[in-house]
Amino acid sequence: MLKTRLLLAATCLAFAASALAHSPEEDAVEYRQGLMTVIGWNFGPLGAMVKGKKAFDATAFALHADRIANLSDQVVEGFPKGSDKGAHTDAKAALWANFDDFSEKAKAFNTEAKALAEVAKTKDEAKSKAQFKKVAEACKACHEKYKND
Repeated sequence: MLKTRLLLAATCLAFAASALAHSPEEDAVEYRQGLMTVIGWNFGPLGAMVKGKKAFDATAFALHADRIANLSDQVVEGFPKGSDKGAHTDAKAALWANFDDFSEKAKAFNTEAKALAEVAKTKDEAKSKAQFKKVAEACKACHEKYKND
């Protein structure tokens, strides 16, 4: 019984130590990288449908579009001041030097993503694909200027 308690206590301490090892800046980088991964995960099926690599499925398209729209609200939140230092980040220094421009580009992505979710609800394939291209362009505008490859 004592060995079990000691093992449990040691495990708890190990988890606590690992949680404390992260700085708020590193947490922000992990947050935004996770967010971008989930956005990309949902972009993939849409891009495949738009490019004709996968049959258009209006229900699946609407689901992924809705997820992207909801996630797009969180982009700027993942870039708090100071999260450009001390952690591995793909964000270019230009992002921090031009944060207002970055925020505007993120807002444009959010606007286009929300429009995509609305268009996708209509199940109109042509309009959905056209709006997806606008979202992709909004992503590209930010990534070209502010993301290291």
